[in-house]
Order: sequence, then C-alpha cells, then structure tokens
Amino acid sequence: MMRQYELVERVLAYNPDANEALLNKAYVYGMQKHGSQTRASGDPYFAHPLEVAAILTDLKLDDATIAVALLHDTIEDTDATRTEIDEMFGTEIGQIVDGLTKIERLNLVSREEAQAENLRKLLLAIAQDVRVLLVKLADRLHNMRTLDFMPVHKRGRIAQETMDIYAPLAGRMGMQDMRNELEDLSFKTLYPEHYSAITSRLSQMEISSREIIAEIQAELGAHLETQGIKAKVSARLKSAWSIYSKIERKAIALEQLSDMIGFRVIVDTMDECYRTLGVIHTNWKVVPGRFKDYISVPKQNDYRSIHTTIVGPGRQRVELQIRTQEMHAIAEYGIAAHQLYKEAISGDMHKLEEESQAYNWLRSTIAHLTEGDNPEEFIEHTKLELFQDQVFCFTPRGRLIALPRGATPIDFAYAVHTDVGDTCVGCKVNGTVMPLITQLHSGDEVEILRDAAHMPPPNWENIAITGKARSAIRRAVRNGALQRAVSLGEQVLMAVIEREALELSDAEVAMLANRLSMPDRAALLAAIGEGRITAEDLSSEAAALKGKRRRKGRLTLPVGNDAEGWFSLRNAQYFKFRMPGGQRTAIKKFAALVGFDFNMPVDISREGVVPGDRLIGIFHQTGRMEVFPVESDSLADYHDSDVGWIDVRWDLAGKPETRFKVIVSMYSQNRPGSLAQITGAIAACDANISNLAMRALAADSHELIFELEVRDLAQLTDVLATLKRTPGLSKVQRATTAQARAISSMEEALMPKAIDHKESETA
Repeated sequence: MMRQYELVERVLAYNPDANEALLNKAYVYGMQKHGSQTRASGDPYFAHPLEVAAILTDLKLDDATIAVALLHDTIEDTDATRTEIDEMFGTEIGQIVDGLTKIERLNLVSREEAQAENLRKLLLAIAQDVRVLLVKLADRLHNMRTLDFMPVHKRGRIAQETMDIYAPLAGRMGMQDMRNELEDLSFKTLYPEHYSAITSRLSQMEISSREIIAEIQAELGAHLETQGIKAKVSARLKSAWSIYSKIERKAIALEQLSDMIGFRVIVDTMDECYRTLGVIHTNWKVVPGRFKDYISVPKQNDYRSIHTTIVGPGRQRVELQIRTQEMHAIAEYGIAAHQLYKEAISGDMHKLEEESQAYNWLRSTIAHLTEGDNPEEFIEHTKLELFQDQVFCFTPRGRLIALPRGATPIDFAYAVHTDVGDTCVGCKVNGTVMPLITQLHSGDEVEILRDAAHMPPPNWENIAITGKARSAIRRAVRNGALQRAVSLGEQVLMAVIEREALELSDAEVAMLANRLSMPDRAALLAAIGEGRITAEDLSSEAAALKGKRRRKGRLTLPVGNDAEGWFSLRNAQYFKFRMPGGQRTAIKKFAALVGFDFNMPVDISREGVVPGDRLIGIFHQTGRMEVFPVESDSLADYHDSDVGWIDVRWDLAGKPETRFKVIVSMYSQNRPGSLAQITGAIAACDANISNLAMRALAADSHELIFELEVRDLAQLTDVLATLKRTPGLSKVQRATTAQARAISSMEEALMPKAIDHKESETA
C-alpha cells in the first residue's frame, strides 16, 4: 500500500505548489474512517482509494481531485457525513464526494432502477464539475483491475456495465488510454476465450514483426529528416477489443486482418503535420478511401489527428496517425490533458466548456438524457448516445452537427433543436429533397423543412436512433394524445352538463374532479377523454354534486369539434374511434341511439381485420360496436338500418406486436399432397393457421377456408400472392361473410356440449 509521503511526492513532482496539508489531512481522514475494512482481495479497503489517487496522479490532476479520490467512498461506506466533509475539507470537495456517492436502494424497485438512478445522479454531478467524472473513471478502472477477486456472478454484470457505460464515456471524453484498458479488461471477463486467442496472436505478431517495424520506422524517419521535419515515429499494437470488434463487424477471420499494427508520427507544429502527410503520400502508394483529416474537423471528443493508410515495404499495409505533441496528449488523456483545466478547477468552468467540445457535448447530452424518462429508457438512451460511431453533417449555415452512424434527418432535426424536430415535415440533403428515413453520411448538408402546425407521428420513434430524438418524439406523442383526450373530455363534460340541465362553475368542476379521485380539472378531462371515467359515472357524480336525481337515459356519442376528435374504448386497445363529419343529420341519428358507453363491447367482423385495412365501425342499438374492413360485404346489410356509422382507425403505437385473425378462401384440386402444399406455402410466409374448414365442390375439387394469424396487411398480401402462385389453386381471396360463418359454424359444432350430471347418474 502506498505510504502517505509517497503520494504527496507524486503530486509535488508535477505540481510543486500543491497543498500538502490538504493531501495529508485527506490521507489520514480516509485511513481512519475506513479503519479495518477489507476488500474482496483481503487487502485493507483504504488501498482502493490510494490506487484511485495514484491513477489520477498519472493524469497530473490538481490536489483537490487527489483529495477527493482519497475520500470518495467515505460517505457511502463509513459513518462520515457530507456535513463533516464540508467542515473539514470545504464545500467544493464535499460536493464532488457527494456526487460520487450512490443512492440507497431502499426505495428503489429493482437493480435496473437503482442503476439508472445512480447513473442519473452521477451524470448530473459531472455536469456541475468534470472532476466527478475523472475520479469515477479512475475508481472504475481500479475496480476492473481487481475484478478477479469478486464473486463470479458479479463479474459479468460489472464488466458489461463498464463496456456499456464507462468505457464509451471515457472515449467520448477523449481519454483513449483509459478507454482501451477498460474495454480490454471487460473483454477479458466477458469473452475469455476470444481474449486469450487475440492477445496470443498479438504477442506472436509483435515478435515476428520487429524487423518490418524497424524498417518502416527507419525509412519513414529518413524521408522526414531530408525535408527538415523533426519527428518521433513509434509503432503500436491495436487493443484486443478493437480487433475483436472489427472481426465481428466485418465478419472476417483474425488472420485476414492486415492493420493490427499502426504507426504514430508526432511533430512540433500543425504545419508540419500536413508537410509530413505530403512526404508520406509522395513516397508511398496511398490506399484509397483511408484518409481522414481530424485536424480540420475534430471529433466530438476534441480528438485531432490525420489518418492515412499506405502500402509500405513488402506490400504491407501501414496505418499512420500524424499529430503534434499537444494533440497527442489530448488524444491519450482527453479532457484531463486540456490546457485550460487548471483554470477550470479554480472556478472558470464556463471557459472549459467553451474550449472543450467534449465537455460541451457531455453537458448538452446530460441535459436531455435526464428529462424524466423511466429507468429503462434512460439506460437505453445513455448507451445510444455514448456507444455509437459518428458522422458529421452541416446545417445550411455551416454549423457542424455530430450524430451516431445510421442517423436520419429526424435525428439531425432534433439535434439542432427540439422545436425543429417537432415541426419537421421534410428535408433536403445536399440540395435534393430526400425521405426522412435517409441515412446521413459525413459531409452531408441537411436542410430541414418545417410546418409550425405539424407534430411528430408515433412511428418516428422507430426511425430515429438518438436518445434525444426518441425522448422528444415520445414526449410530443404523449402531449398530443393528452391534448386530444382533454379536448374530447371537455366535449363529454359539456354534453353531460347540458343533458342533465346543470350549471357547474369552475369551483364545482374542481369539486367534481375530487369526487372522481382526480387532482384537478385537466386530469378529469383527460381521464374522461381516455375512457377511464365513463359517461355514466360522470352523470351520477355531477347530478349528486348539485343535489339532483339523474334523469333516465344515457349519454350519446360526443361530436368532435377539434381537428382530430378520436377517442378510445376500453375493450378495443388496437383501435381509435371518431364520429364521422358532424353534420346535423348525423347528430340526430346518433341522438336516437342509446347505450353508448366507453365500456361497450367491441366485436370484430367474422372475416377479420388486420393492420393496414381501412376500417369502419357499426354502433348497434344494443350498445355494441362492431368493426369491419371497408370492403366487407356485410356492410351492405346496414345501409338502411338504424345503426350508427363510426370512423375507426388503427392505434398500434406503443402496443406489443401481435397477430390478427383473418379468413381466406380458395378452391383446390383434390389430389394427394395438395393440403400439405398449401400449408407449406402459408408457413413459408411466416403466417399461422389457427383453423380450417373444407367443403367438397365436386369429385375433383374442394373449397378450403383457412383462419390465419398474420401481423399486418403486407404479410397477408404476401400469403395471398404465394397461394395464387401455387399449382392447383384458384379463386384465392379474403373470405366473404358467408364463408367466414362456415368456419365459425364448424367451431360451434365441435364445441363440447355440457352434460347434465343427474341424467348421467340415472343412465
């Protein structure tokens, strides 16, 4: 275990003005508080804060951050309190230590919720002071180095969390050395066999490639020297995890990788970076498509360098990175190496935010990640933001927007501003109108076309890939649905008041909300519009509030005066309903109907409906709703009947994927194997047969009626097209109502009849 004077000497070696008294006091306090506590390895627990502090001294961080490292587990694992830390070390250190303290799980439902809330707290603390992040990453790095001492059932979870959250976070902050080590340690735990195979191959390659590495270094150095460029040329092996990721991404064997060794050229100035590039491209052949200039367009994590690949000696592909010493420091240590960090820790955090693109990105990302999503969504969106490769696109005014690879104009619009995303109706990519599902590429100029009256549809959530866009779309859809529910609820309430001949003041409406267990008027209207409070309950409570007895009769269907007017029924989760038009004749027709209720039974026509069908609803006087496809031949029977015709649409957003029943019919030749051929064709389209009826038409032909389960109209169309191509079949179509009744009659005939037990005993 590192001694007190050794730690102080490490800090003084790079910071002669360090506060020795602070470091000594933190060392003694931490040691006393952790006392006889031990780690899973059997070592004194205080050895862990010491190792965390040692990692941070390698990054040459200030004495306050080193003190925090020594204290970071005291509030969580000892009897120390935030008040005590503030009194002894100041509120600045106390705030950082508190930001690193996990939330108690006492009031949290699950491990996932605890993980999400602790991560949310950590990110918010990081947004206030970047040193929280640096200590947390050092803490996680030492925990990963000692992971073998943890119980086996915990190792995989910790390693996966490190791979999903902390390694990408280190990468986003430009701390590439720390990211590589975190990834390799996680890789070793999660995939030990793959890790062993790759590290063994890397060791062999390092030995076998010594001569070629020396030759490339000497030749490259000689060419640069002749041009008066002082350069340091070094070789490096890629990390085990990066090699494994490339193998998985490109689906190739380890032996097929030709770029496991790369070279780094470090020069004095930016001008020499480009001069070096000219020397390299003049003397060796360039591999097309392998040049990237991250000096001109830095990465989001402040990384700057020139990348190129050449065909070197022995026709060996050689990857080269060209950068200055300052660029190299930022590439290795990221935000910890930032020149303005010393100013930032003395209070000028805004200057660090302005100068560091990585920290600016982190704070803006945290701002939308922590906006009230549930724990599962929060973890998902955090991973999406941290773990994706990036493309760089431009607005028409030249603003650079960094997005994950595979992002669409929808993601771009929300990255510019939430209002731009919500009102987006189209886009131009490089001056050409393109679909919103277009995948963007680096260098694209994207112009968003807007309409102030537009709101995002629910299916955009399946198109967007960034957490910010998905959160904003989900929020906009929720708000839109709430507004529609409130509007419908207002109409229902007004209809009840008018029918019951009541007059309710705003205060009485608030009292009515309380009687129905709603906090206020808005919540009451939303509950009515969503069908959670029925018209009957509303009528009863409104009349009771005014001390009146309810008149007989029920509420008729409210007329939608808003642009949408759609409402839900409890017994039809996949549909939305709306009264057509609003014409006086329609209103009179509906006024004649009784029995409308948000709890009414909803039936599906015998021939079935599937997503993609245009729908119509029939409201029977018996208080029952029936949904038909608009092509149904049954609808002709209702043209002169006293029923209500209601608009119906699909409402699948946020619902689990399910299959819907539909009846199809066909004529088949009566020959051996024909039924197997038909069922095979249906199975090939991934549809399921739930019932079958067969009727002989002649000696050599049958009518077959199948009840199928399909996901949507596209799959049903695929089934019908496949059957039409099947030899021996004709008149393949969706069944008529009469044909659908045939299969229903067969089901009823096969239902077991109830047995009279008395008769049975007598017999």
